[in-house]
Amino acid sequence: MRAATTLRIGTRGSPLALAQAHETRDRLAARFPDLAEPGAVEIVSIQTAGDRLAHADLSGYGGKGLFVKEIEEALLSHTIDVAVHSMKDMASRLPPGLTIAAVLPREDSREALLGNGAKRIADLPSGATVGTSSVRRRALLLNRRPDLSFIAFRGNVGTRMRKLANGEATATVLALAGLKRLGVAPPFVALEIDEMPPALCQGAIGLECRENDHRAREMAARIADPATTTCIAAERALLTAIGGSCAMPLAGFAQLRDGYVCVRGLVLRPNGTDLIEVNQNGPSALASSLGRAVGEELRGRAGPGFFES
Repeated sequence: MRAATTLRIGTRGSPLALAQAHETRDRLAARFPDLAEPGAVEIVSIQTAGDRLAHADLSGYGGKGLFVKEIEEALLSHTIDVAVHSMKDMASRLPPGLTIAAVLPREDSREALLGNGAKRIADLPSGATVGTSSVRRRALLLNRRPDLSFIAFRGNVGTRMRKLANGEATATVLALAGLKRLGVAPPFVALEIDEMPPALCQGAIGLECRENDHRAREMAARIADPATTTCIAAERALLTAIGGSCAMPLAGFAQLRDGYVCVRGLVLRPNGTDLIEVNQNGPSALASSLGRAVGEELRGRAGPGFFES
């Protein structure tokens, strides 16, 4: 039987998800010495529907929410106390009774290009095959290189890198944050945000708790990063306003500069055409309002049916 004070942290069982859970545990233990004691923190690995559908097109099964549903159910059933998520996997609206209690310091949100020794997208050979299952990455790559072809790459970081090493594709694009958290060494090249805009909330870890669990929420709040929290608030407001899903080629990023937040969002058709970009700047206290304004403008400029073709 667990001790009454044990804090149970729930996560997916992938190497990256476990690395994020261990980072959370270490940050909590540094802030609360009692949690550094043996048995004070338990990491609970939970298999999600997204993990079980490792080779399927997730857009046909409910999208990225499949990576959080079972973990949120574990929270609601009191099986765990804190859920650790990649914020880019989180739906814009949470189930009743749950809240994002903290966002940890953001890792590098850029994308990484792996394969063929290319240092830029332009360096890829003519007609190169890129392994990706991301509609955003595919659309952005097609926008810059209509000659590229694609093959579906699903699975965790290690699986995708093995597929690349086995010659199943010329190159692939992965989140740089994941590579860094897993300690993956180059060769890979970081793509600047202007060349390959990231997914909204990429590189950020969120801690989800029950709204009425004051102990867990207080602990999570003590390790939150204010700057990242502000930027993620803007990006999630953008996502909510545009009504984005994993089937929509949507990218965006918020940055803090001298007390101001700069919010950038863009959408394009799945075939890479008709890219629309919106930028807004304002005081950091208005981050959510700015994100919402960017999302609403993107939605308005795209118009009905934009993502149906």
